[in-house]
This record gives sequence, C-alpha cells and structure tokens, in this order.
Amino acid sequence: MPWIQLRVHTTEKHAETVSDMLMSWGAQAVSFVDAQDTPIYEPLPGEVIYWANTVVVGLFDAEHKMDKVIKQLEQVSLFKNGVQYKLEQLEDKDWEREWMDNFHPIRFGKRLWVCPSWRDIPDPTAVNVMLDPGLAFGTGTHPTTALCMEWLDGQDLSAATVVDFGCGSGILGIAALKLGAKRVVGVDIDPQAIEASLANATRNGVSGQIELYLPKDQPSLQADVVVANILAGPLAQLSAVISAYVKPGGWLALSGILESQAQSVIDAYSAEFEFDPVAVKEEWVRLSARKKQ
Repeated sequence: MPWIQLRVHTTEKHAETVSDMLMSWGAQAVSFVDAQDTPIYEPLPGEVIYWANTVVVGLFDAEHKMDKVIKQLEQVSLFKNGVQYKLEQLEDKDWEREWMDNFHPIRFGKRLWVCPSWRDIPDPTAVNVMLDPGLAFGTGTHPTTALCMEWLDGQDLSAATVVDFGCGSGILGIAALKLGAKRVVGVDIDPQAIEASLANATRNGVSGQIELYLPKDQPSLQADVVVANILAGPLAQLSAVISAYVKPGGWLALSGILESQAQSVIDAYSAEFEFDPVAVKEEWVRLSARKKQ
C-alpha cells in the first residue's frame, strides 16, 4: 500500500497535542523525530521525552484527503505564526522484506556468530545463535550489544550460571548458553521481551536452560556472570539489585553507556567491584569488572 507522510514542526510542549490531532484526522501511525540533532541519552522505563524542536510525523494512506488535513492544521491556534510542514510520498515497499534483506549474519570475537533465522549459516563449525528479533530489541547490530557479545566470546562460561538483566530478544543469554553456560536467568520489564526471548531460546534448542522473569517475579540467586545491557541511568540506580546477582569473585559486564557516562556508572559499583579497562565502540562503552571476595 502506498503512503503519504506529513511532517509537522513543533515544540516539546505541543508534540503530544499535534500527535493526537494527526491521529484524529486519520493518521495510521505517528512518530517523533528530533529536528536539530539534540541527543536524548536515557529516558527511564515508561518515560517519554521530546526534543525542544520536534518533528511529528504522521503516516497516512495515499488515498487520504490530505488537503483537508492541511487546512485543519493551518487553523490550529497553537500555530499562530504559521505552520511549518512537509508532505512526502513514500515508496511502496514490502518493508518487512526490506528489513530482512538487510539483516546479515554477524561475527563476534573468534567463535560466535549471530545468524538471522531466514539466512544460511556461514560457518557450521562456529558457535551459532539463530535469531529472530521479533518484538524485542537486540540483534547484535548495535554497538552495545556487539560489545557484550565480544566479551562473552572471550569468557570461559563452562557450567556457569549467567544472569541477563534486561534480556530483550534473549541474544546475550542464548549466546552464553551456546558458549557453554549451564543456566541462564533472563529478566526484563517488557512482557514482549520475555515472549521474544523464549521464542529465540526455543529456536536455538536451549529453552530448557533459560528462565525468564518480569522484575516482580525475579528470583534471588548469585551467578557466576551477570550481563546488563540497558542504559546508564537505570544501571546506576539499580546497582544494588544488579550487584546482588553477582557472587563473590564473579564477573559483571555493563553496557548501554556512552563514554561520557562511564565514570558515573563505575562510581555506582566501585565499592564492590574491580574494573577492567573500558572497551569503546562508536562512542558507546562496555564496562567489565570482577566482584571483590
């Protein structure tokens, strides 16, 4: 189906109002785009933050009467100095197929590969994680996930118990099991992440070794290895919870952190952990540390 995209420039204060108007006028979907490349690093779970200068993007059926929408938009009082907008026709594509065609097998470290479930395995002798991201984040393409995968590839996980805190698609926990871990406990605030992790674990034949929980149900245990790829703010705020999962002498890997945020996260854990040198990839970092005995 062909689509028309309406981009409306507004402010942080009015972004939600403009979104509601576009939906009421027939938009099939609405998204928000930064108008001036001002980064927002870490909204908390459930928090929505808009940019000072926001573009609200409404997606309409190409047959929709856009002249009527524009007329309504121009009459809105909050645009008293005139409305800035742009109409764009989107190419009619099979967007799911387009995304699938651009997702390729990725290698991490010496032995670990992540392969889309619809592609051939490049190296059958390697440690291969077959992944369908589905409803949750985590394909290995983002630097933070890649940093964690490379770290896992370099660990001896034989018979280890691993906690994947913020498991998303399950990619880190499944990789740990494929690399020799005995048991993985995955925790995430999103029920869809639990669903995606279970589906991916089943696809990889490790569903019997992974336990998945929402935070309210998370068990009390101490693991050999804990990985948490979320955001710097929650990592610092939840340091007591995450630290408690690591047994004395166990290992911790943290990511989802920008270089400028690394020290604040280190400070939140340094009383209990001794940190390795920081690993950096495209302005993102991974912190790894061993818990003091």
